[in-house]
Amino acid sequence: MPVALDGEKMSAKNIILKLNELGGKNGIGLLDIVENRLVGMKCRGVYDTPGGTILFAAHKYLETLCLDKYTAHKKQELSVTFAELVYNGQWFTPLREALSAFVDKTQEHVTGKVRLKLYKGNVIKAGAWSDWSLYSEEIATFGEDNVYDQADATGFINLYGLPLKVQAQVEQKNK
Repeated sequence: MPVALDGEKMSAKNIILKLNELGGKNGIGLLDIVENRLVGMKCRGVYDTPGGTILFAAHKYLETLCLDKYTAHKKQELSVTFAELVYNGQWFTPLREALSAFVDKTQEHVTGKVRLKLYKGNVIKAGAWSDWSLYSEEIATFGEDNVYDQADATGFINLYGLPLKVQAQVEQKNK
């Protein structure tokens, strides 16, 4: 839930109104698409949602810090199903409720601050901070350090590639 904009606490409604104003001035959030309706026909839709576009970008940016790889991938995959359910009027279904519970769980630690720059229709990432960030510069370094032993990669690569090695051996044997 957004709670402040430019350091000023305000309601979500007022944040969206202000972002609509800022985003609109910068050409953010205009979408012209051809949609696939539930009954099979295609329909053109033009949408204007600068505030929503900016908030979505900010939230997605925070998720890159706070969600692990597999949770982020599964959330992205399931978002298509969720969107189809909502678009097709299937809000009151067990599947939508289950997907909402999944999303609620993934969002428990997605919190922090995001800095974005708006310029000529673009939302540009300019920094994100979170107490729940899984990113650690000390661990992510590939230089010399006491956290990550480069030699560990050899064993990992051998184990991770083992199924491919076995497959290649079987293919070679059966040629």
